Amino acid sequence: MSDTEKNAAAGAQEEAVESPDVHFEPIVKLQDVEVKTHEEDEDCIFKMRAKLFRFDTQGVEWKERGTGDVKLLKHKENGKVRLLMRREKTLKVCANHYITTDMVLSPNVGSDRSWVWNVAADLVEDEAERQLLAIRFANAENATKFKEAFEEARETNLSLTSDANPAQEESEDEDKEDDKEDAEASKDAEESKEEKKD
Repeated sequence: MSDTEKNAAAGAQEEAVESPDVHFEPIVKLQDVEVKTHEEDEDCIFKMRAKLFRFDTQGVEWKERGTGDVKLLKHKENGKVRLLMRREKTLKVCANHYITTDMVLSPNVGSDRSWVWNVAADLVEDEAERQLLAIRFANAENATKFKEAFEEARETNLSLTSDANPAQEESEDEDKEDDKEDAEASKDAEESKEEKKD
């Protein structure tokens, strides 16, 4: 190849590389998929970054469950508050439970920036499990804010259950009366059978 041919070939390559109108048609057409987080019907009343741990009873040690944003979510219709935490990068759920009246935050030994509480039914991976959880924040101020929001959410859920109890008590009273009437009716039926035998 002569120098002029080499220069012409190099010039053609530079032109091909510099061409801004290069377009390739995709082999597969992808459609937009709507992803639901199941948080659409809830308002976020608290959100803060933290690290969550669970107590492993077999190994008798704390195991890290994940780092991410812990949220307190209030349902728009029924007003119940739940705690939800997802891992940062994968967004996998590492804590998901309603805040109940028996949940009490207690300080973790030796730390002013972490809390420990028991959960009767933590729904992670579609399975309800009893867990002892601990959460650690960046500083004591954030831990205090979490405790205040947690206590407020517990009071909210308590007021919702106490409002629902009178109706539940009435239905229980009606059920008891129905049971009493059924027992009396069956007793009368037995007595009439005995009279017929005699």
